[in-house]
Amino acid sequence: MALTKVTGTGLETLSDGVTITTPDNTTQLTLASTDADASVGPVLDLYRNSSSPADNDRLGSITFRGRNDNSQDVTYATFRAFSADVTDGSEDTEFEFTTINAGSEVARMTSTRTETIFNQSGSGSVDFRVESGNNANMLVVNA
Repeated sequence: MALTKVTGTGLETLSDGVTITTPDNTTQLTLASTDADASVGPVLDLYRNSSSPADNDRLGSITFRGRNDNSQDVTYATFRAFSADVTDGSEDTEFEFTTINAGSEVARMTSTRTETIFNQSGSGSVDFRVESGNNANMLVVNA
């Protein structure tokens, strides 16, 4: 599927990055599926189609960016996926969720082949808390 836009001279195919800008907080992109079966939909597929895949390649990321009070662009949170092992039959993935803490990026959750880590080293003094029903502190690990 090619992405096209309407111009004064007809349709133009877009092959580079695309930015959608709106002057307000309305939805900029909607993926809609009108399929009536029980399958999943809609689907957002981040696909890295490399001719030479390698271990630890970044497969994709979703970033949440904004400006600080000094008009600087800041990445406040990121989801990232890596191909830890691309060997056929033994593929492994790593997934990471990071946020900003005191101006520095820290890993809040990292999932690897052998473990899932919450509040990884460098995250500062951060509590881990699980809520259940009306209990705000069903499980608490005090930082």
